[in-house]
Amino acid sequence: MVEYFDHTADIGMHITASSLPELFAEAGRGLFALIIENLAEVQFTGVAEFRLGPRPLDYLLFDWLKELLYRFDQGHEVLGEFKLAVSAETGLTATMRSAPLDPNLHQLDHEVKAITYHELVVRPTANGWEARVILDI
Repeated sequence: MVEYFDHTADIGMHITASSLPELFAEAGRGLFALIIENLAEVQFTGVAEFRLGPRPLDYLLFDWLKELLYRFDQGHEVLGEFKLAVSAETGLTATMRSAPLDPNLHQLDHEVKAITYHELVVRPTANGWEARVILDI
């Protein structure tokens, strides 16, 4: 689950999930749901993969979202249907579905300029995991 909250000139995401891989998948979906208004209508036709080495979980989340934003901005890819393996000790391995950005089909909503370190946190909870991340829009 992703909840959005306002932040001065930014927007924040508070993400909750029962597992760490699902938390990162929800964060990816949350990012693209901000960018593409009609994300549920995107027809994913390709497959993309990505790996990150070991690092603390908050930095892993930051680098994960930064890579997704880079692929959207530079590669004009819309990404979804994330399958992840995540841990601080082994890093992140992601397989995801992709679709080329088509302005005639994909309704752009927010322009996300950057992922920020401000108030960035990933932590376990009694019910699984939660994260907070603020996006510069």
